[in-house]
Amino acid sequence: MTDVDDLPFLRKQARTQRFTLGAPKEFRVSPDGSRVLFLRAESGTDPRHSLWSADLATGAETKLVDAAELLPGEEELPAEERARRERARETGGGVVHYGVDAGFTVAAFSLSGKLYTLDLASGEVTLRVDGAVIDPRPNPTGTHVAYVQNRRLHVMELATGDDRVLVEEDGEDIAWGLAEFIAAEEMDRTRGYWWAPDGRSVLAERSDRGPVPRWTIADPANPQNPANVVAYPAAGTTNALVSLAVLGLDGSRVDVAAGEWEYLASVHWSAGGAPLLAVQPRDQKRMDVLSLDVTDGTTSVVHTASDQRWIDIVGGVPAWTPDGRLVTEGMVDGDHRLFVGGEAVTPAGLQLRAVLDVGDEILFSASEDDPTQIHVFRTEGASIRRLSTVDGVHVGAGSAAVTVLSSWSLEYSGPRVSVLRDGSPVASIESSTVDPDIVPNLTWLTLGERGLRAALLLPRGYEPSEGRLPVLLDPYGGPHAQRVLQSRNAFLTSQWLADQGFAVLVADGRGTPGRGAVWEREIHGRLADVTLQDQVDALQAAAVSFPELDTERVAIRGWSYGGYLSALAVLRRPDVFHAAVAGAPVTDWSLYDTHYTERYLGKPQDEAESYAHNSLIESAGELSRALLIVHGLADDNVFVAHALRLSSALLAKGRAHVFLPLAGATHMTPQAEEVAENLMRTQVDWLLRELSAVEKETA
Repeated sequence: MTDVDDLPFLRKQARTQRFTLGAPKEFRVSPDGSRVLFLRAESGTDPRHSLWSADLATGAETKLVDAAELLPGEEELPAEERARRERARETGGGVVHYGVDAGFTVAAFSLSGKLYTLDLASGEVTLRVDGAVIDPRPNPTGTHVAYVQNRRLHVMELATGDDRVLVEEDGEDIAWGLAEFIAAEEMDRTRGYWWAPDGRSVLAERSDRGPVPRWTIADPANPQNPANVVAYPAAGTTNALVSLAVLGLDGSRVDVAAGEWEYLASVHWSAGGAPLLAVQPRDQKRMDVLSLDVTDGTTSVVHTASDQRWIDIVGGVPAWTPDGRLVTEGMVDGDHRLFVGGEAVTPAGLQLRAVLDVGDEILFSASEDDPTQIHVFRTEGASIRRLSTVDGVHVGAGSAAVTVLSSWSLEYSGPRVSVLRDGSPVASIESSTVDPDIVPNLTWLTLGERGLRAALLLPRGYEPSEGRLPVLLDPYGGPHAQRVLQSRNAFLTSQWLADQGFAVLVADGRGTPGRGAVWEREIHGRLADVTLQDQVDALQAAAVSFPELDTERVAIRGWSYGGYLSALAVLRRPDVFHAAVAGAPVTDWSLYDTHYTERYLGKPQDEAESYAHNSLIESAGELSRALLIVHGLADDNVFVAHALRLSSALLAKGRAHVFLPLAGATHMTPQAEEVAENLMRTQVDWLLRELSAVEKETA
């Protein structure tokens, strides 16, 4: 295999999985604070992750589980595990997830669908179940391991090997212990069961996908293969039926009383109090926090939040502190604030991102006055303290007492990982990511009357005397995600694009996180209008300050929501945009899922006019600019039906366009080196040709 240093950038990026391989992740801190467990690939090009331990006193790192030794060949993943990884956008292999008991005596993990346990004292690895296992986790006392196999929740007693299904129930549509599609895709809830603090019972999700519409994903490149039929809850249709039960290791079962909620957002069960359930109705305008009585399955409301638009799901809350105070997120004057015991503990202007750990003190992430940065904080009684000290994007793990800090910055590629004890550095953990050898030629911008955060990238070595540059907008532009973050890795692809002869503008508009609830909610009912206008405003404001931007040659490209926004740009603003590449675009919002779509647009049965206005299909007849549509045929998130319907509508209106199907590709961009490189070069070559044609027309 060619040495990675000799590869061109695009192939190097694909081989290193966007320069993330070799970065440590999934940190667990031992109760005594003496060591940290984590996952890390052997190198920046090896996709197999192994389980490691770092001794905080000596700094020594020890490989506890060698994925290559346990599995020298290719992985064979159960269908549910493949689906889980797709929902989590997990592209790595080997040990990608593990669980550990409260006392740090045993760890459990799956590898190629097989269940293993690791004795953390002796280092002995034991094969427990040979096949089709996902999400294994020990109970807090380290006596049992629960896991899901064939959509059923199992529990194994480690001392005896006794293995049994907790609930025997017929029907392939029924699942116990698995997060349903909507939870995993849209609510960031990947778990479907939760151990009791005493390890004697499990609070388990039961889901029934029977009422959910069935959609078919064919494999046209291999017509001999059977079609994949999936349950997909499109906007306005039926969600999976979700309920809960407390299942005792003694065989007892207590069903949780049915409520009026549609969505189970999160579950918390700790020694601080009874299990907490965060639930929402279908319209998501309310969040109820329920306390569960495990003896009879009844619930009581301990906290409620409501909003005329929607209530956000924030990771890590609700939760109990050890002394029984309720930890929640709440909005005050548009700020996302951290509340403990009903009192706000974060100041105005600090936007809570996630709660990372709840102990005697609370570890959390938030953005201050600059949404391009994410920092890690801890409470100190009634005050707070910022633990991350340099500009950038910081990810925290562990606890407020012993914090693992992964720091991404513009100053270097890959993360710097440090361990803090009571906020002071005591150790570091090695990162072996590959250096992309690209330093972005980047200018930070705050644009227009709304102060849009943006980054402008010019070709490295470019001089204005060389002439004006065609402009390429490279947004995501929708809710949930940011592109403009102070991390070098966030702009590597954009810089490569700039080096092909573009001025690349990346802008975050209204709806993106980090700037408060008012900013986020301006897209309600107006996805198309608001997000497109912000891209136009960013371009026009940047052009005023940078005359080297040729606004007579403007293109836009994006994937997923960015693909929607790109197609929207040439359909609705041909006066500004001259060519677009739309990757995996949502073209008809009635074809996208319930939780995401209805949060912004309501149900299609109730808001038909809004769905039509925000649809690309309705605007197909307006296309007068160049459009390239790219879509994976195996996409089970944004189905290829989106692209096909838009292409059909364009053809019916006599509007020329190009459609590039990707055989076997899911919603994640292709990972094979040759395909990844050629796909990007195809886009660039096509854009340059189309913009060159525009230049000739206007000459």
